[in-house]
Amino acid sequence: GPDFDFGSSPMLVTMAGGRRALVAGQKSGVVHALDPDRDGAVMWQTRVGKGGTMGGVQWGSATDGVNVYVANSDIGRVMLNFSNSTDADPKQGGGMFALRLADGERVWYTPPVGCGTRPRCSPAQSAAVSAIPGIAFSGSVDGHMRAYSTTDGKVVWDVDTIDIYEAVNGVLGRGGSLDGPGPVIANGIVYVNSGYPTAGGTPGNVLLAYSEDEAGGLMNPRYARLRPEMTVDEAIGYLRRQTRERVES
Repeated sequence: GPDFDFGSSPMLVTMAGGRRALVAGQKSGVVHALDPDRDGAVMWQTRVGKGGTMGGVQWGSATDGVNVYVANSDIGRVMLNFSNSTDADPKQGGGMFALRLADGERVWYTPPVGCGTRPRCSPAQSAAVSAIPGIAFSGSVDGHMRAYSTTDGKVVWDVDTIDIYEAVNGVLGRGGSLDGPGPVIANGIVYVNSGYPTAGGTPGNVLLAYSEDEAGGLMNPRYARLRPEMTVDEAIGYLRRQTRERVES
């Protein structure tokens, strides 16, 4: 049958009035809200994409308790000439949605941005969404991290992470497609993992950090390159040392 599994974790949300909802996005392109206190009774279901193997909701959505912010993947595939391989379709996929948590009605929709002539590009927004008060962040296979106003869906910040960087450890790194995990926002810093070659994406190997001012438009990132053999503890320790050295200098 079709590849319509749930690739992302559900969200358990308490709404106004105390009622709870279990919200889950599916690769079928449908977002579901279930009542966990009534044996999983369906509260609402809203379609945001066509769905498929790499379609619909891939890695996760976000909520602020009022709306659910959902990015649509729907990566398309095109056959390469004289080959059995495929590449990403630069004209298919993407789009950002805000759905009202109470009933699943669409609050706003922001269409994807086209790839233009960029190779190995897709407008699909497969990466998980992250949200802070007033802003929902969504990364795209085209390498862009965009910040959307939770009020009306307007893009208020857009940075292209596909570039060559000299990392804080002196090693050259490269940004690429954004897929998989969403950005982490903590203490006024937006952390973005850039590089994802699967499904026609652009490879890369950098962790980028944008300060609150930079995420407002200055676009001067700080970045670090982590070695593949590092454990999680080693990576966290390294990043902490780099941050401490910058503060002390």
